[in-house]
Amino acid sequence: MKKFAKVLIAIAVLFSFVSCASKEAKKAADEARQHELLVNQFVDLTYDSSFTPQNRAQEIVYDMQFGWNLGNTFDALPWNDPLNAGNDTEKAWGQPITSMEMIKGLKALGINTIRIPISWHNHLEDENYTISRAWMGRIQQIVDWACEEDMYVIINIHHDNYDSKKKNFGFGKGFYPTEECKDESLKFLTSVWRQVSETFKDYSDKLVFEVLNEPRLQGDKHEWNYYPSCASCKEAMNVLMEFNQACLDTIRASGGNNANRLVMIPSLAASPDHALHADFKLPVDSAENGLAVSVHMYTPYQFAMGVPGGEVFTESHKGNLTSYFNRLNEKFISKGIPVVIGEMGATNKDNLEDRAAWFGFFVQRARKYGMTACVWDNGVAEPSKTESEKYGYYNRLRQEWYFPLLMDVALKASSIGN
Repeated sequence: MKKFAKVLIAIAVLFSFVSCASKEAKKAADEARQHELLVNQFVDLTYDSSFTPQNRAQEIVYDMQFGWNLGNTFDALPWNDPLNAGNDTEKAWGQPITSMEMIKGLKALGINTIRIPISWHNHLEDENYTISRAWMGRIQQIVDWACEEDMYVIINIHHDNYDSKKKNFGFGKGFYPTEECKDESLKFLTSVWRQVSETFKDYSDKLVFEVLNEPRLQGDKHEWNYYPSCASCKEAMNVLMEFNQACLDTIRASGGNNANRLVMIPSLAASPDHALHADFKLPVDSAENGLAVSVHMYTPYQFAMGVPGGEVFTESHKGNLTSYFNRLNEKFISKGIPVVIGEMGATNKDNLEDRAAWFGFFVQRARKYGMTACVWDNGVAEPSKTESEKYGYYNRLRQEWYFPLLMDVALKASSIGN
């Protein structure tokens, strides 16, 4: 009888366990359905965002889908900004050491492209502009992890734009788009791209180079604005176009797959307004994979970054975005030149549903013209109505989204029409 009783107890326990597991599974399924319904509220399922690429460059950009920025990491600068700061600068702005698990987690969550912003001027070993072997090796390790996950990877020259308020521009200070600083800037830029190109010349088409990040007259009153009547603005635009051509020529001359690699080219400040200006021209290039225009769109500013009071995503904001996408299409995409939105995002003002609406609208309109958009992530997720840079989306330690609704809306918006 005792054995029989034990058997009955075991069966009861097993039944209870199965029953609990079944309830948990049902609960999880119900929650997933509810989440999908919520996501669908912010994605227009009837919107035609299909796109037909005209050439190989547009095929690559369209295939990149939706991307994520490894922000405030390899672009970080220590306060004293030494010549060779060492690999610990990866943590200088408060982000954890990048791991293979982080990259795998992004891929598992649906991210197809990773942009890796990189600063180089503070990782030079000598006055021949030799990049620290440890720094280059670490960058290559991250790129390799992403390539192993079959992701697109964008690498660039990031926070190497000199700030004119610091004075004494020269070796080890990066670059600055003026005639006075042009020669030293070109030495730095071509030296960096020569070494980066040599390191990665045999990587596949899924590695994309972006020559510069937000190049501008940093510290000048016209740092973020372009006025063709302003002599310093015109000079900066012309010098930048020389920088772009020199960087591109250096990349192409390195051979291997770089002779045909897709290269992203910015205008001043990576601003869509500056890219759309008639004074901006792309460099001369005959490679099949060719060039893409690089822009950043924290747009409209009042909502996506901006000032207190811009928490609601309005019809006026939609019109503003639509105008930008239409004009980028008219000047570039309709002529076979793809556009990559290397940075975008909406700062957290404790307005989750409005941000979800922004992501859905933004990404669907971008995809209509074959653009890929890469969300900027600086790891800061807490809401603020006064702080302009709360762009934390991915918990790098737990490999999960801080705001699943936002990223699932963006990912779904990016996939419709594919």
